[in-house]
Amino acid sequence: MLLLILKRVLTAFATVLAVIVLSGILIHLVPGDPVTAMMAQSVTATPEVMAAMRARLGLDLPVWQQVALYTGHVLQGDLGMTIRGNEPVARLLLQRLPNTFALAVSGLGVALALGIPLGFLAAIKRGRLADTIVMVIAVLGVSVPAFWLGLILIQLFALKLGWLPVAGSGWRNILLPALTLGLTYCALVARMTRSALIEVLSEDYIRTARARGLKEHRVLLVHALRPALISIVTVVGLVFAYLLGGQVIIENVFSWNGIGRLAVQAMLERDYPMIQGFIVVFATSVVVVSMLIDILYGFLDPRMRQR
Repeated sequence: MLLLILKRVLTAFATVLAVIVLSGILIHLVPGDPVTAMMAQSVTATPEVMAAMRARLGLDLPVWQQVALYTGHVLQGDLGMTIRGNEPVARLLLQRLPNTFALAVSGLGVALALGIPLGFLAAIKRGRLADTIVMVIAVLGVSVPAFWLGLILIQLFALKLGWLPVAGSGWRNILLPALTLGLTYCALVARMTRSALIEVLSEDYIRTARARGLKEHRVLLVHALRPALISIVTVVGLVFAYLLGGQVIIENVFSWNGIGRLAVQAMLERDYPMIQGFIVVFATSVVVVSMLIDILYGFLDPRMRQR
């Protein structure tokens, strides 16, 4: 088990390092000049002043040198300074990260609370009306854009009923965006839960357990659920990793002060360090969650410990 953990940690570190280098290269391929965007309305934006600004920010160096310097700083915990406000990128991201984490956990909680029971019901009632209804709901959940669903919920619960606020950072403000994310991803969780349970329920040991006279709820909860958890944990981990860094649209729809909203502002301002910092944080969250899933596999399935 220790060997499995060591392998996953080394793989995660190598992946994050590769992301840092690639983000440093790709960010310079984006059209536009951050200095020009920053000083577009400045009356002192002479060519000499702009050249001095580029030199101060290190943008006059070759790309490979900029990438090498940035990688070295990131490995020391320094994500650089924002171009427009000259503030530490790491500090700004850490200030917003708790809001993003709270929204991700809330959205995942809603998705699990709805998705797992629906998937369980669909697997048990396979081929019946309940299964069909759950699958129709799942298809609709996957097909409906999250931002459109968020606008519908705002129209219903905030504007018409007046139950919940539209924007802000309080505990009541998190309900609508969490519900939007939960409804969006509960369909994926339900489909994966259904597929995993159907596959497990067709195994020989399940038929043997039933033939021994075990009660159906014991067969489902004890003998079928644990093997199915491997597939369920996979999709849950990937959804949570995406929620940590990919809920950009929802954060902007509900004016939720997370790192996604900060990233959009940085993109509009051509703030290279902030964009790179967001990419690094997002990629690191995905890699860390994937690593934890792999380690969890070792506890759920002893065969994984030999890989």
